[in-house]
Amino acid sequence: MDFKRILVTAALPYANGPVHLGHLAGAYLPADLFCRYQRMKGSDVVFVCGSDEMGVAIMVRARKEGVKPQDIVDMYHPKIKEAFAGFGMSFDIYSRTTTQVHSETSQDFFRTLAAKDVFTMKTESQLFDPKAGIFLADRFVVGTCPTCGNENAYGDQCEKCGSTLSPMELLNPRSTLSDAKPELRESTHWFLPLGDFQTRLEEWIATHPEWKPNVLGQVKSWLQDGLRERAITRDVPWGVPVPADVALTKKIDASGKVIYVWFDAPIGYISATKEWAIEQGKPDEWKKYWQDEETRLVHFIGKDNIVFHCLMFPAMLMAHGGYVLPENVPANEFLNIEGEKLSTSRNWAVWLHEFLEEFDADLLRYALATMLPETKDADFNWSEFQTRINSELADVLGNFVNRTMTFAARFAKGKVPRLLNPNDIDKYTLKEMATFPDRIGSAYDRYKNREAVFETMALARLGNKYFNDSEPWHTRKTHPQQCANAIHISLQICASLAVLMEPVLPASAQKIRDMLNMSSVRSSVPAEKHGGLDEGIGWDAASKPLLDEGHVLGSSDILFTKIEDSVIEAQKAKLGNNPAHMEQELPYTPIGDVITYDDFAKLDFRMGTVISAEAIPKSKKLLKLEIDLGFEKRQILAGAAEYFEPSALVGQKVAVVANLAPRMMMGMESQGMVLMAEGRDGTLSIMQSSGEDGAIIK
Repeated sequence: MDFKRILVTAALPYANGPVHLGHLAGAYLPADLFCRYQRMKGSDVVFVCGSDEMGVAIMVRARKEGVKPQDIVDMYHPKIKEAFAGFGMSFDIYSRTTTQVHSETSQDFFRTLAAKDVFTMKTESQLFDPKAGIFLADRFVVGTCPTCGNENAYGDQCEKCGSTLSPMELLNPRSTLSDAKPELRESTHWFLPLGDFQTRLEEWIATHPEWKPNVLGQVKSWLQDGLRERAITRDVPWGVPVPADVALTKKIDASGKVIYVWFDAPIGYISATKEWAIEQGKPDEWKKYWQDEETRLVHFIGKDNIVFHCLMFPAMLMAHGGYVLPENVPANEFLNIEGEKLSTSRNWAVWLHEFLEEFDADLLRYALATMLPETKDADFNWSEFQTRINSELADVLGNFVNRTMTFAARFAKGKVPRLLNPNDIDKYTLKEMATFPDRIGSAYDRYKNREAVFETMALARLGNKYFNDSEPWHTRKTHPQQCANAIHISLQICASLAVLMEPVLPASAQKIRDMLNMSSVRSSVPAEKHGGLDEGIGWDAASKPLLDEGHVLGSSDILFTKIEDSVIEAQKAKLGNNPAHMEQELPYTPIGDVITYDDFAKLDFRMGTVISAEAIPKSKKLLKLEIDLGFEKRQILAGAAEYFEPSALVGQKVAVVANLAPRMMMGMESQGMVLMAEGRDGTLSIMQSSGEDGAIIK
């Protein structure tokens, strides 16, 4: 289907901390590359995002720092917005979910679904803090894990063994707000019956076989298990209030009840678009992008948000009626740092605002674009960053532009020389240059950003090869016209690069255009686009020579400076050692209660080999392992998904508690426990031995 316009959203970041490279690689850089490319193509694009300022995560941060939730979001929202601007994010609007427009939009959406009797109502017993006087969200309850005995398990999950829990399952629960013992009290909530939309969702998903395998795999797994109702209200003091008029119709006191953050957050895309329309002086303009079937809606997210954007939000849109559904949800996997899982608590992260204090944004845009976790988890490391900048940006792109400009200044009087009687190499090169807009654009259209960037750099490589093969330093004396032809064609390649580099290297592309004295190039940023300045030289025009004979060039400048080893070593040294972001030094877990040898002797530890491993849908923590104990095979659920790729565990020797009573987890039986070493920061390592399968560990 041909679309008249494109609406792009990027996942709303929580306003409880600064932006790091994991955020950028997951949703934001891919979205920006796509939007800048589409604007260069002349497409009508609106790109919206904003800070997610509701939810328990904000409350947890506020409580930790002894301030109000509003203080937290008021501190981090401008910092996030500023960092994004410095990175070159080309949002049409970057809003926030504490605006009046967002609150009204969310409540109106809620009202519409309530008026259509979409919701179901349930009264359930929930934990209540008698000292704090509020119902306790999952994360505000801690207690003893019924699976592993961890005394500090949260009400939604035990971070030690990975078990998915509910507050009611915890032993000896206590409130994190007051340390009081919670009481059971009844509370009534609204539920979204996702199961009612399963058939419609399945039919809709079936029309998009082109979606990324990681997206379809996770979605189909949820559908196969059957969708269940989800509570979309909470008893917490922070969030968009449940509309009092809706509550009144159900004879419910709405005070203290808010809309669940995962119901209101995606509505933030709609409210942000409304705010953008108001800023344009066209308050109803947002409807074109959300309610006209000729709009292509694309959600850029990380893989942890797939279910919400592919099932829950579409079900909400279906229930409301009148809205377009996503045309694609190109979710990325996770980004590791220097081979380890990104951890903000121990500062194992690269923070965007700190990066921008020492490097140009284009360097990160390019290097990160070549490392994007598009099909599997990827790794950012500083040595590869250095190689990308030095060997590709400096030695390939920068070198080619500099050589071309230098020769043009010295041997063509700073003008574009005439192309006359081109030889076979000249003709071939121009023919190849003509293929690049489609080659690069096709990759962007298919959400293959790494491929698009590699293809773009291939044009610079073509230029370097052509320059070397043409040998203008020899022909300038023996065959002046051949030298002039080489300079002419090299300048045309530079001009094409000045357009096609725009999505990934916007600042550097502008520098090349300044060197070439090249104007009237279509803008890739929204302020100019929506101001009516979106005409001029666009993406497709870069397939042909863009500089006229005799065109006067500007002055040359160095595009990229190589990065020294000492600079990279300094960046590596920051990892895990920056007190500005580190949490308080983590203590060692105290030694457990003393036991006798007879207690220990009851445990039967055996060696085994992992013969298969796979992620468990709906669980961020658990992996399903099949382990060969020599005398039999066991299915064991291990809380290790955050620390290991399933494929990395296959073939590993592991220690197993073999006589642990089986336990049902996530609807599956776990027949034992895999022993792992847990560091002070919670990271897990496998305890290994070379013993044969089934060997007793003493």
